[in-house]
Amino acid sequence: MNPEKDFAPLTPNIVRALNDKLYEKRKVAALEIEKLVREFVAQNNTVQIKHVIQTLSQEFALSQHPHSRKGGLIGLAACSIALGKDSGLYLKELIEPVLTCFNDADSRLRYYACEALYNIVKVARGAVLPHFNVLFDGLSKLAADPDPNVKSGSELLDRLLKDIVTESNKFDLVGFIPLLRERIYSNNQYARQFIISWILVLESVPDINLLDYLPEILDGLFQILGDNGKEIRKMCEVVLGEFLKEIKKNPSSVKFAEMANILVIHCQTTDDLIQLTAMCWMREFIQLAGRVMLPYSSGILTAVLPCLAYDDRKKSIKEVANVCNQSLMKLVTPEDDEPDEPKPVVQRQAEPNPDDSVAKQEGTATGGADGSCDSRFSSSISVFTSASTERAPVTLHLDGIVQVLNCHLSDMAIGMMTRIAVLKWLYHLYIKTPRKMFRHTDSLFPILLQTLSDESDEVILKDLEVLAEIASSPAGQTDDPGPLDGPDFRVSHSELQVPTSGRANLLNTPGTKGLECSPSTPTMNSYFYKFMINLLKRFSSERKLLEARGAFIIRQLCLLLNAENIFHSMADILLREEDLKFASTMVHTLNTILLTSTELFQLRNQLKDLKTLESQNLFCCLYRSWCHNPVTTVSLCFLTQNYRHAYDLIQKFGDLEVTVDFLTEVDKLVQLIECPIFTYLRLQLLDVKNNPYLIKALYGLLMLLPQSGAFQLLSHRLQCVPNPELLQTEDSPQATPKSQKADSPSIDYAELLRHFEKVQKKHLEVRHQRSGRGDHLDRRVVL
Repeated sequence: MNPEKDFAPLTPNIVRALNDKLYEKRKVAALEIEKLVREFVAQNNTVQIKHVIQTLSQEFALSQHPHSRKGGLIGLAACSIALGKDSGLYLKELIEPVLTCFNDADSRLRYYACEALYNIVKVARGAVLPHFNVLFDGLSKLAADPDPNVKSGSELLDRLLKDIVTESNKFDLVGFIPLLRERIYSNNQYARQFIISWILVLESVPDINLLDYLPEILDGLFQILGDNGKEIRKMCEVVLGEFLKEIKKNPSSVKFAEMANILVIHCQTTDDLIQLTAMCWMREFIQLAGRVMLPYSSGILTAVLPCLAYDDRKKSIKEVANVCNQSLMKLVTPEDDEPDEPKPVVQRQAEPNPDDSVAKQEGTATGGADGSCDSRFSSSISVFTSASTERAPVTLHLDGIVQVLNCHLSDMAIGMMTRIAVLKWLYHLYIKTPRKMFRHTDSLFPILLQTLSDESDEVILKDLEVLAEIASSPAGQTDDPGPLDGPDFRVSHSELQVPTSGRANLLNTPGTKGLECSPSTPTMNSYFYKFMINLLKRFSSERKLLEARGAFIIRQLCLLLNAENIFHSMADILLREEDLKFASTMVHTLNTILLTSTELFQLRNQLKDLKTLESQNLFCCLYRSWCHNPVTTVSLCFLTQNYRHAYDLIQKFGDLEVTVDFLTEVDKLVQLIECPIFTYLRLQLLDVKNNPYLIKALYGLLMLLPQSGAFQLLSHRLQCVPNPELLQTEDSPQATPKSQKADSPSIDYAELLRHFEKVQKKHLEVRHQRSGRGDHLDRRVVL
């Protein structure tokens, strides 16, 4: 510093002492400056006061010489003390050079700067609030200072500034929020602690409503919640807890929509504490905001659904996620199925787009938020004001929701409980919003069929509920459900027609329309027949599924839908099946279900007497498909009490190729005859006169069997028939056999018998072709 330079009104002695390396001499100089400024204040000489401050600032505090800078700092503090209440008029000039020294490389100098600013703020008190942002900025840097003395000094200054803010009602929160939003993304542990402490203070001040600006800082708070330091995490938990309490007290003033997707992001993080906290917030948001959260359903489901499959290690998260899921589901009502009304331009622009994918907000990008959410199921943040949210009507956007549900159901790595929840959602949406959901049915249908192969019975049950709702909902009624999948089921125009009689037959002529909508399903919609076709196609391509779950699936469908419709439509389809071996296997499966399942008690009773035209047509339809398997055809005749026709069929068995599989099926039929389902048949054996063809049919089965256990069983049963000599049927005018009465005049049994022979001829041709190719799948009886 130039010793000859004029620093008036500072005397040469003051200047010399300010530049001294000893603190005591600089302190003496500061006292002289304080005395000098007091005189200027008394004289109201503002020019000289400004001149002194400017000299101390430019020539000393901002000097290149370290001792001069120290002297300038203590001198500026002395000026502030001397000015007292008037220091507010010169705060900008006093504060700026001191804050510049906060960046000094010398830790001692940073400490002196902190001390000087403390004295300036202590004198000015509330007058420093207009300069709060620059003070906060400087303090946030000192909070992370490596020197413990500097940190200690900054903490004293920090407490003083907090006291001033707490006791004042002139704090500029609007001006402060941008700075807070920027600094909240600091990764420094001490800076984070500093930020959290300030948010706690501001939240505690009654006159400061920080809740209005929570969307600006919420993402940053969740970032800090993931800090490695336990103390910081605990502080952040307290802050978030306080905010949540206030949200519950004043839900009407909360900007739920602006924070929804912030929570969606953090509900997907790998940090347990962050995820649990975000999920708890989400639960409260859904319950407090209600339908305001509906536009964000796709994002919420993306976050919540995977948590439902958590094990006991994350039990708390799983339980909260389940509440979120249930609460969100309840928000969907039948009103959401109404057509979307055109919205005013302002509202339409303000409404969020739920089909966007979750993206991080500006603050998240700056602060490096956790990006752990799965990109396959990501949904995005839509930024809009709360005012616009209130004006915009809440609309349920199914596109995004269905996309998320479809993705989760398609992902085989997803846990069972998540898959069940997805299916419950689909079922709920089909119940509440059927018209809108049927727009998505074509995209959902394949994956719902694929889910039938799931390992879990619970998943399959829920899947069947969804498929049954699709197949039976009035909203699915269309003239044309679209092309059928795959070439496996084609109409053969050469097929025999079902015999007609009297009134119009329930079975239509096989043709193009027959593929689109089965006439046997008047109560179902156009998707029902498509469902039946694709289900059989799946059984055909996945034989293991048919063996392991086929009966289970069909029985459940009979509970969910009309059993008659299911059997009628499947028989229709199998009539055109070109894979004869599959047709035989499928018919055998359906027959076993029909004869043994408690779910089909009513259908069995309907077929038992063939009293109505509908039951007769159902029998004809089943019969023609059952012909793919001779033994099941006989069992169907036993069930419907067509004993004479059963006897006629068994007579034809002599022309068939008898295999081990064939005899095994006869064996099983004998076992079935001994079951409770055929109790009425066994009792009819007592009435020999009226049931001669029943006894003859049973003797026919007996003659087919080798000397096996089934042979002994049936033989013993027939030995119990009374008066065997009365079996003769010719020239017995005393009684008209019941078997003849049971033959309905509306059914052409001769034509059915010809159809049976034709089908068996086809099967024989196919077996011979296989045998010619060296295919020995059919095991023959070697005599």
